[in-house]
Amino acid sequence: MAYDFNCRNHSLTLNGLLVRTGKTKQLLIVLLAFFVCALFLLIGGVAFLSSGLSGFDASAFGIVSNTIEIKRLDNISLTNSPTPFQPLPTNTPTPTATSTNTPTPTITPTSTSTPTPLPTNTPLPIPTSTSTQRTEDESPASASIDGVIGYAQSYSLTCESRSAVDWARYFGTSINEMDFQAALPVSDNPEIGFVGPIGGFPGQIPPNPYGVHAPPVASVLREYGLTATAVRGYSFEKLKKQVSNGNPVIVWVIGNVWYGVPVDYTASDGSTVTVAHFEHTAIMVGYDEEGVTLVDNNLVYWRSTAAFLDSWGVLGNMAIIAK
Repeated sequence: MAYDFNCRNHSLTLNGLLVRTGKTKQLLIVLLAFFVCALFLLIGGVAFLSSGLSGFDASAFGIVSNTIEIKRLDNISLTNSPTPFQPLPTNTPTPTATSTNTPTPTITPTSTSTPTPLPTNTPLPIPTSTSTQRTEDESPASASIDGVIGYAQSYSLTCESRSAVDWARYFGTSINEMDFQAALPVSDNPEIGFVGPIGGFPGQIPPNPYGVHAPPVASVLREYGLTATAVRGYSFEKLKKQVSNGNPVIVWVIGNVWYGVPVDYTASDGSTVTVAHFEHTAIMVGYDEEGVTLVDNNLVYWRSTAAFLDSWGVLGNMAIIAK
């Protein structure tokens, strides 16, 4: 479309046609309407083309770029889909663990089982009741004396003098072994004096070299100022009582508490006495529920109660006590 407007003569030439200016306003309105229609047509065409592209094949409009965008959308959809489900399992186990674990440690009321002090209180009176049943005449279950020191005898048959001076030393009196031996009377009767000589062969019985019994030994000890008493037929319970009171006891046994056999012997004065081979002396300084402890010369040893009673009983439970 071609148009030409001449302001002087107020004429308009439109597509070769001459139009007068008298109708200028009407012409302008027509032109404006024409442009408006053309603009609507243009907009409609653009809208048609854009809607048509969505239905056509994408390969005609840059398929490579579009496919890449489609792949990216797929990737985004795949990565985004699992993520919303991940927090769900993480949130569900946490409340269950906390709810179940907290009540379980509250089993502590089992530790508050206070009946434990009840059995501890019940056994306590039991031992106290047994100990109170012991009478005044009974000895404790065990006892021992410290301070009794023994030395080796000077001659083969001076065991009685050796035991006597070791026993006297414990009570504070010091005596020489040979001085004590010289103070003993001499006789073929061991109840009256020493049956010697002192260096004779051990293990014999009178009138051969033998030794001496308790009465002459106790008599010499009293001469030195000691309260010594010779006893025979003495009970084991009384023997333990002496030791538990702190008094060692000189006892007549066979050897080092061996088995022995009593022998009846008639002395020259016509008296009959009991003697035994390997007559010997030791000092009892302790005992327990199973046996006794003896100081024998420079030896200290333990013997069972049964062995001691058998050996001590051969010469009639003879001893010297501090009384």
